[in-house]
Formats: sequence, structure tokens, C-alpha cells
Amino acid sequence: MSFLKHLLIFPIRIYQYTISPLFGSSCRHSPTCSSYTIEAIQTWGALKGLWLGIKRFSKCHPWGTSGYDPVPQKEE
Repeated sequence: MSFLKHLLIFPIRIYQYTISPLFGSSCRHSPTCSSYTIEAIQTWGALKGLWLGIKRFSKCHPWGTSGYDPVPQKEE
């Protein structure tokens, strides 16, 4: 994994292990936005993965979507 991917995933992991447990399970989507962003970065690379994570996070509000929303897979 590239250095940039690690650099982007590291603060998300810190959030997952320190801040997220304080709020309990309140995510509207499955997988959670932080897990989705990590998977998107690993699948699509740093920039597109981060963009997909930002788009997903922008849907996370009372009038947004909910339910199962997987990371789009690359076509082989």
C-alpha cells in the first residue's frame, strides 16, 4: 500500500478506535462511513477513494440515504 493511502487511512483508524466508541452505533449505512472510506481508498486509490468517502459522508444526515451501500467494485 502506498504512503499516501496509509497517510489517509491513519486518521480514520484513530477516529474508529478513539472517538467513534464514544458515540455508539448511530450510523445510517452499512458499512459505516469510516469503514467505507478505508475500503474505497484501498480499492480505488488515495484520491478517488477519498472522494468516494466524502460523497458517502455527505449522504449521512436525517434526510439522506440509509441501508446497505457497498463500495463500487472495479470492473476487471
